[in-house]
Formats: sequence, structure tokens, C-alpha cells
Amino acid sequence: MSSVFSIALSSLQAESEAINTTGNNLANMNTDGFKGSAVDFKDLFSQSIGGSSGFEAGLGVGVPVSNQLFTQGSIQSTAAPLAAAIQGDGFFVVNSPSNQQLFTRDGNFTQNAAGVLQTQTGEDIQGWTAAANGTINTSGVTGNIVLPTGTTLPPTATQNFSINANLDAQAAAGSATGTFSAPMQVVDSLGNTHDLTITFTQSVASPNTWSYNVTIPATDLTGGAANTQQSVLAGAPGTVTFNNNGTLSTAGGTAPIGVTINNLADGAANMNINWNLFDASGNGMLTEYAQTSALASSTQDGNTPAQLNSVSIQSGGQVVALYSNGQQKVEAQLALAAIQNPTSLQNVGNNNYSVSTQTSTPAVGAPQTGGRGQILGGSLESSNVDMATQFTNLIVFQSAYQASSRVISTAQTMTQDLLQLIH
Repeated sequence: MSSVFSIALSSLQAESEAINTTGNNLANMNTDGFKGSAVDFKDLFSQSIGGSSGFEAGLGVGVPVSNQLFTQGSIQSTAAPLAAAIQGDGFFVVNSPSNQQLFTRDGNFTQNAAGVLQTQTGEDIQGWTAAANGTINTSGVTGNIVLPTGTTLPPTATQNFSINANLDAQAAAGSATGTFSAPMQVVDSLGNTHDLTITFTQSVASPNTWSYNVTIPATDLTGGAANTQQSVLAGAPGTVTFNNNGTLSTAGGTAPIGVTINNLADGAANMNINWNLFDASGNGMLTEYAQTSALASSTQDGNTPAQLNSVSIQSGGQVVALYSNGQQKVEAQLALAAIQNPTSLQNVGNNNYSVSTQTSTPAVGAPQTGGRGQILGGSLESSNVDMATQFTNLIVFQSAYQASSRVISTAQTMTQDLLQLIH
């Protein structure tokens, strides 16, 4: 009879711990990236009564084990530019203020006064910083990600330009349709823009040949006269020839045409620009079809100076800065850690986990490599706690608690009856 009290007491303690776990799950239903826990019960060893012909009596239930469930939470969109969610396996890698490496699924990031990307509770997000040319070495050592703040992007002078245009195959030499001009704006080393004019003229001798010239307003050059244009071709004006199917002929080679702009009036450096007539695949960017001459598109690789507008995390985990001239610059790449047995991690609070003695070595790398999931920018992972399941568990645990308390009251009544017999 004496063991029944300890058996019932072990059940009361176990069910109380289970209710605590369920309450914690429900309390964190709205915590970004929170992973709920499941309660596992185990019985205590039993004792044999009456030898081989007797029976075994249990000694109750042991302290339950709370195991975190690292199932995927739902992904919610957010307007926060520095928010990110992991879809699939993996953890964001963070460093605590004491320089301890921790792991989290909470991607609700922020930026501190020094521009360092952090969690809401002050842990530094780890990743790789981009080189000056925008390349990222994800095989190197990770470090803090420092975001640009209030920076001005310097200008870059135009080095290449191209146009996609059609020259009218029906145009008659010497007529209004026999000449076509296309504008092209380029940027010098100081960030000033200059309007070039590319002029094509139908050849009198050959209907499939057009001469070309590239000019700049003379006032853009030192000592230039007003209302005049000056050629800026590196050599003399040349010609382009088309095949009988209207495509640009390669008979003259595919090398770019040199455009040279010297003695700029604003004091910028001399410009040596390549006018590319063919794309990277060798396809001509000019055509001669029986349609009105027209410019379809133009591109150039120069940029004017610009102010920083915003910084955001893109899908894939790249941190990208957007500038006022529309230019985007990759600043960094977020790292992910793959952990083979995440249930062995220790919860250290603030949605962070640390490794335990049972945890496999975390493998840090880029998203979508080595079994790591994808990073979704502008999104947050919700808690994986299901309210209906937790309420059901509460009913079950409460019923078990009440049943165990009834065992105690029953045993107490039996004890009192026994004492009454003695007296």
C-alpha cells in the first residue's frame, strides 16, 4: 500500500511537467521560428512480488522528456526588408555578445548603430562579405555582416555600349528614310552624362550597306563651338553590311567599334568606349528588315553617382543594397548551418540554440548546398505549434492528473479503513 502514494505522486509530477511544456508551446505560438516540444513519458522499473508465480508491480512514471520538434513552420510574407525565412533544413548562424556560436530559425533581423546585421536580441548574424567586384567566397571563414549606411556610390565611366535597332531595307539612299539616328547616353569619370548620336546612312552603291558615324555635341569638349557635333569614332566613319536575310554580316569581323572622347570640358578623364555590334553569342544587334528604322533598346555599363536608398535580404540569402540610380550592389551572403541531429541542441533562450555533447559538428555553408534549405527574403517562419493539438494534449494531461489524484484519495481512504479496523 505504501508504494501507491509514490506511484501516484510520480504521475502528478509527470503530468505537471507535461502541462508546463504544453503551456510553453501555447505561449510561443506567435514567436517567429519557434519550435514546439513533444512530451515523451517512460515508466519506472517494476518489482517482482511472489517469485515466479507472483506478479510485477510498477513503480510509476519517470520524469518526462521534452523533445523539440524541428518541423517546418509556415512561411509568412512581411514588408520588413531585413527579414528572412528558411524553407527546409538548416539554421542561421549567429554569434552572441560573449562570442559564442549559436543557431536560430528566427530570421527577424535588424541593424544596429554600427550597421551590423543582428537578431532582435543582439546576436550578430554570420555570413560572407562580398569583394569590391561583388563576388562572394562562400568557402571562406564566416564573419559579421556590416551593412552600408548613408554611403554614396561613386560613378563608373562607360566602357561598353550597344544598341538593338532595325534599319529599313526599303529605304532609298538620299531620301529621308535613308538616314536614321539613335541616341546613346554615356557617363564620364566624374559622373556627368553625355548624349552621343549614332547616325546610319544608306549607301548609294549597295542597298545592303549603311555607313555610320558617332558624334557628340561640340560644347561637351574643350573649345567646342555651339550647335555643332564632333565625331568621336576612334577611326574614320565606317560601314556595316547585312546578309540577304537581313542579319548583320560578320565579313568585317565581330570586334567592337572604338569610340574615343578626349578633352572633355568638365575635366573628366578621356573615354575609350567599345561599341559592340554583336552579343556574347555572336548574334548581330542590328538588322535590316523591311520595316521602319527604329531603336528597340540600348545598354551601357556606366553609372552616375548615387545615394543609398535601402538594403534588403533577397531570396537566396544575398544582402543587396539599392541606390538612387537604380543600381543594385551585392554586399554579403547569409550562411546556413546543417546539423544532422537538431533534437540534441540545447535551447538557450531568445530563439537560439547551442550545441551539446551529443550534437554532430555543424556544417556551415551556402543555402541549397549540402542538404541546407533555401533562404526566402521578405519572409518569416512562423511557430510550428498547432493550437488544436496542444489543447487536445491539455485535456489528456489534465485527465491523467485528475486520475492520479483520485488514486491518492482512494489509497488514503483505504489506509483510514485499515486504521479503523485496528482500533
